[in-house]
Amino acid sequence: MTTTPQGQQILQAARAGIGQYLAERLQDGAIDRSQFAAASAAVCPTLERWLGDEHIVHLDKNYREGVRRAVEAGRWGDIVEAYRKEVSFGTGGIRAMMAYDRDSIACLQAEGIDAPILKGPNTINNLVLLRCSAGVARFGREQGFDRIVVGYDSRVRGADFARAVAELFLAYGYTVYLFDEPTPFPEVTFAIPDVTVKAHLGVFISASHNDYRYNGYKLCNGTGSQFSPKDRDRMLADFIHPATFAEVRRKSLAEADPDALVFLGGAEPLPGVHYYRSRLKNLHGRHIEHTKRLLADPDAMVAWQRDPATALNLGYCAFHGAGRRAVPRLLHDLGLSQVTPITENGLNDLDGLFPCFCSDPGREQQPDPGDPRAAAIAMAALERQVGSEALRQIDVVVGTDPDADRCGVIVQVPPEQQAIYGGTRYLLPADDMWVLLLWYRLHTEITRHGAVTDAARKFVVLSHTTSDAIARLARKHGIGVIKSWVGFPALAAATERVWNQEETGVLSGLVDGWSLASQEHSDRERRSAGKRQMLLSHGLVCECFDMSGGKRAINIGAMEQSNGFSILGGRPVDEHSLGTNGHVRDKDGTLAALLAAEVATYAKAHGTSLIGLLDQHIYTDPAVGLVVTGYEPDPVDGEYPGLTGDKIKKDRLRRALGLAQFALAGDMEIAGRRVLSAAIYRTGKYDHVYPPTLDFLFPDEGVRFYLSEDRLNHVTVRPSGTGNSLRFHSQLHETPDAAGLLDTKRRLFRESAEIMRDLRRLLKAE
Repeated sequence: MTTTPQGQQILQAARAGIGQYLAERLQDGAIDRSQFAAASAAVCPTLERWLGDEHIVHLDKNYREGVRRAVEAGRWGDIVEAYRKEVSFGTGGIRAMMAYDRDSIACLQAEGIDAPILKGPNTINNLVLLRCSAGVARFGREQGFDRIVVGYDSRVRGADFARAVAELFLAYGYTVYLFDEPTPFPEVTFAIPDVTVKAHLGVFISASHNDYRYNGYKLCNGTGSQFSPKDRDRMLADFIHPATFAEVRRKSLAEADPDALVFLGGAEPLPGVHYYRSRLKNLHGRHIEHTKRLLADPDAMVAWQRDPATALNLGYCAFHGAGRRAVPRLLHDLGLSQVTPITENGLNDLDGLFPCFCSDPGREQQPDPGDPRAAAIAMAALERQVGSEALRQIDVVVGTDPDADRCGVIVQVPPEQQAIYGGTRYLLPADDMWVLLLWYRLHTEITRHGAVTDAARKFVVLSHTTSDAIARLARKHGIGVIKSWVGFPALAAATERVWNQEETGVLSGLVDGWSLASQEHSDRERRSAGKRQMLLSHGLVCECFDMSGGKRAINIGAMEQSNGFSILGGRPVDEHSLGTNGHVRDKDGTLAALLAAEVATYAKAHGTSLIGLLDQHIYTDPAVGLVVTGYEPDPVDGEYPGLTGDKIKKDRLRRALGLAQFALAGDMEIAGRRVLSAAIYRTGKYDHVYPPTLDFLFPDEGVRFYLSEDRLNHVTVRPSGTGNSLRFHSQLHETPDAAGLLDTKRRLFRESAEIMRDLRRLLKAE
């Protein structure tokens, strides 16, 4: 195209329009000179290279038409964003927008993955996914890999993207296990190491809980976890980045040898699905049987469900996602006959446009079960569906995001606390739900055996932004604690480190009660740290407690603030299996929904509620106490826009780093609380995205401000590693008695909200 008069005319218009756009952004301060230089050097050459690549035209006949329409419409900002860089590969894959406006996404939905919309190396599209897959396929073949699981959720054209990826791996000689419908990501991570599959790789097409414009490519190794940093970096450097469109080849599903293509699904074929000559494997049934074994007391659960007085009445919201069949199927199999899927407004339909959520430009809301606004949408729909009187009879409502790896729980609020919680229903923070799950499982063991069994060998792992209530409860019962950096890959990798070092008794890098940064300080500095010292941390683990001796080997919970939960178990029988008596090595919203239902059933059988259990067994326990955690994203929806978003993100991080200096000088307050110390957490894991410069080292795990000597009260500003957004976290702790609990709750809830408001003011993020 670039050699034709029309192609040259389009390129000439693009160069002029892009140049003027970047110059104006520089002049008005929306970008800085380094951003201007980088974009000027990258956008037009990359656009010209893509337009002139005949392999792209062969793969997508409408690619050039999409570019032509964008140029003629003068969409310079979108073109710059699409071509200024390649999609960043994070810890587990790639995630980005498929397009920047609703009309383009609607066109994609209507016309298919080769619709004539704007595509480039920084958007998720068929071209990017195929080129990335070619690199992964070549990497795998070098390792001797020849089996892969491919799945997808309810995202727009997810089935077509997954099919294209499957066809590429077929052409590279892999046996492909392809799910026959949108499925939860946890079923993919279960299928990969399942004994009837034993795949070497897994690919899942999903953008988790991001809004409708996004999609992604999650990549798993043979355990169902994400690749180690070493393997990932080699795959990126030697295979994915150098991959060309000339390496993309496909073999259609219809042409596949019957033994090379296996469909994964249920016991029977689905109507309307073409299975070609391939067989169907009942993975749903295997996943259900495996998950049921993780209940703390399955006999009691079944018995309580048979009694009308204690049977749980549960609502379920799939948020237009892949959990719509999986979660009710799992709950029904455990005897829960009163499960009400929320069907009002199509919330139980597979619709990647997520029509129940705000679609105003710049305010695209996410179908996130951990977002109170999403919970309000679910509850309003449920009330319209069943009526106010029937709604009062529903004990608890659970929700999962589109790929069903996160779970949110909406609980009934006791009448005397409704003023504190703001109504009759409350979205319980994941921090509180996870500590309650841990309490119930330990309580069940103590009731049955008189003590926690094998406590000296057990441990929990949680991200450093997850509630300290979990760590305090675990330590009370002699359970070890590891705090990793944010993200389930870090939780799984920390657990794997414990498994692998059990026999040596040496947990390299796990220093009780201290971050990895402590290894760089003298004993005197260790003793003084936490007073007024700034730390630069690195590695895998943030802190650990009671892990000395190397005897810990059984993980009884992996938990993160962002609604992720799993149980990883003991050392696997081999390097390609799940942990012994454990679950998938990534988060699982379907498991969390089941375990939440078990605890809710226990509460109902004992005449209380989930909040009642928390009040009695967690908040007023002096060994644990009331831990109030707060979380807000910035921006509230989506991310800072386009190229200018990089500057906004870095400017606010620089303010946070400056505030840390004020904190170390003893001259800082947040919402009236004096900051006693500060820490900068940097691991370097995103240096390939944000290369270090003399004036800016990307604090990828955030800046933390400590508000108390015991370090249990703190505020954290943490950046997203690959997106233009920030995360604000707070934690406040007190140990009230029963008489003072409600007043303490009321005050800490208010102070938590004040901290978030003041933090936004300090960072100019209002």
